Amino acid sequence: MTKSILVTGGAGFIGSNFVPYFAKKYPDYTIFNLDKLTYAANLENLSECKGMPNYNFIKGDICDANLVNDIFKDCKIQGVIHFAAESHVDNSIKGPMTFINTNIVGTANLLEAARENWMDAPFKTKKGQEQNRFHHISTDEVYGALGESGLFTESTPYDPSSPYSASKASSDHLVSAWHRTFGLNTTISNCSNNYGPKQHPEKLIPKIISNCVNEKPIPIYGRGENVRDWLYVLDHAYAIDLIFHNGISGQTYNIGGHNERTNMQIVNTICQIMDQRIPRKNGRYADLITFVADRPGHDLRYAIDATKIRKALGWKPTETFDKGIIKTVDWYLQKLR
Repeated sequence: MTKSILVTGGAGFIGSNFVPYFAKKYPDYTIFNLDKLTYAANLENLSECKGMPNYNFIKGDICDANLVNDIFKDCKIQGVIHFAAESHVDNSIKGPMTFINTNIVGTANLLEAARENWMDAPFKTKKGQEQNRFHHISTDEVYGALGESGLFTESTPYDPSSPYSASKASSDHLVSAWHRTFGLNTTISNCSNNYGPKQHPEKLIPKIISNCVNEKPIPIYGRGENVRDWLYVLDHAYAIDLIFHNGISGQTYNIGGHNERTNMQIVNTICQIMDQRIPRKNGRYADLITFVADRPGHDLRYAIDATKIRKALGWKPTETFDKGIIKTVDWYLQKLR
């Protein structure tokens, strides 16, 4: 079935892995990638899409309500996959208002454009728009922090710690409200930490690799005891595909990789791979590790229970962390050397 799909933030890390996968898998879909091209975006990461007849790029900001509405009308948008967000916690502490504008106001603009173009009235969809869906990608950070045990489920109360996670929690609530108040066909996914190719170098794993290559100190917050559940980015893309097509309207699905690691385990694993790939002349890469003051409100542990998406949609991660991290390191080494 031919459909026009709006992907927001498709030049970012997760989006630039998702878009080529999605455009190739669904040649009958016309993909419109709307991206502001902030510092965290990179059009080179979409080189696979060059020459694809069903791929289109639009430079623009989701905070521009008129532009968003024009895209819905002119491109006859029939589905939204919403990645666009400011996502770096440290940056949200330094300048929270950018996160408020993009993550909250931008999401509201998209929801309103969908409502105005797809619906005649609350719970009354326009003819021919009945199958249109708005899928919102969010984060496990909206749930706050876990102790040494336990997992986040879809019913875990929201308890965000940073301006970033608070802004994403707000956007989740807006999506839910537009479903409950207006009957808009929406789904939400909350994912654990993604890793893989195309991630911006400010993030933990690319920064470790880059600092190893350049023999710079590798900064680790506190004692490196913070635990995250790591999800390979292409496993995430497949999960979004399943939810967008088969998820139940109004439902939230948690996506996790079942790969809990402390930051110290991550850095030591990467340093060991680097020792094999490009041995240092003097010492080992782990010698570059340096501990820095922890950031304010740093959550100790995140971990996701992905039972719902596994049972309801048949999804499970296919990439083990041990193999995925080697693929990731090798991809960055090709770019950095």
